[in-house]
Amino acid sequence: MTFELRLLATVKSVPELRHHLRHHSYEVRLCTTELVTNVIDHLGEGTPVTIRVISTDHGHTRVEVTDPDPRALPVLLHATATDESGRGLALLDVLARGWGVEQGADRKTVWCELEGSTSTPRTCDHDTAPSQGPVTPSRSSR
Repeated sequence: MTFELRLLATVKSVPELRHHLRHHSYEVRLCTTELVTNVIDHLGEGTPVTIRVISTDHGHTRVEVTDPDPRALPVLLHATATDESGRGLALLDVLARGWGVEQGADRKTVWCELEGSTSTPRTCDHDTAPSQGPVTPSRSSR
């Protein structure tokens, strides 16, 4: 099963994205919106993105967010208790089996792989996506 959506990354598009992903797990929704929020924060509102949620051959879920800037790479920050941002990739790092960046000449794809299938809703139904700070590649697998 593959889900794909193209949109302009804006603050208003994040709730719409969560609505499109409502049949997916909380972790899928959270990681996807964190990655789109990074695009908004670091490339600007209105940046075109492609979001993919893919079932892997190993029974996991891969989330991919592709944007047109191969130079702006994600940076895993270690935010302090008083920092107002910088937790998005740390959250993704904890939730995902692994994550990384695939660079092309005119784009990059930030991806993460989560345990379980693409449409395993959890009982937790929070609909918030915290903001985050700058984005650099981390590990590719756990």
